[in-house]
Amino acid sequence: MEWIIDAHLLVKLGLSSALGAIIGLERELKQKPVGLKTSLVISIISCLLTIVSVESVYRYPGSSDVNITMDPLRLAAQIVSGIGFLGAGVILHRANDSISGLTTAAMIWGAAGIGIVVGAGFYSAAIAGVIMLLLAVQILPGIIRFFGPGRLKEKLLYIKIMTASHHNVQDILKAIEREDIDVKRIHIRYDETNHAHLIELTARVHFKRRTTEIYCTISEIPNIQHVDIEGP
Repeated sequence: MEWIIDAHLLVKLGLSSALGAIIGLERELKQKPVGLKTSLVISIISCLLTIVSVESVYRYPGSSDVNITMDPLRLAAQIVSGIGFLGAGVILHRANDSISGLTTAAMIWGAAGIGIVVGAGFYSAAIAGVIMLLLAVQILPGIIRFFGPGRLKEKLLYIKIMTASHHNVQDILKAIEREDIDVKRIHIRYDETNHAHLIELTARVHFKRRTTEIYCTISEIPNIQHVDIEGP
């Protein structure tokens, strides 16, 4: 009987690690900070703790003298709340007020959830969940971007431009807008270190336009000393 239970637990751990590897590989291919190894650890340990939580109810049912009520998913509930510290570690707030890492944090939470689901014995639900998860992060955004409104076909760029004189600022902004670059936010300040004016822009362009193309276009505008662009 013990061997049957062990084989059953090994199936759970094996399936959990396989599904966790799929999630981790998706992040690894995008060179995200949480990749294959991290997702494997999360899914395997989440599954293991769920197995312990569920199996302990049947293995230690209590005695006739003491009435003990055990929640089979008590440990699993703590996994969901405890995984938050990993998710918080990959969310970055950048100087340009942009936030990155939210999808990776959600995938961490998802890997833990898959481990819990497999550990509780819902195999088909776990497999379906991973398939839907990959569709949601890989396929669906492209479909929405293709068939959706024009706003969804744009991407954000964060542009820093250095110019010697404040008299050049207006001409530079007009030249940028003529290149089909939709400027949404402007911040101008004087950089005492370089003795130049620094223009920081948040702009939208069509998602098919390459960032390198935008860089070359802006660099050719007269009176620009330096250009720095951040974007997908």
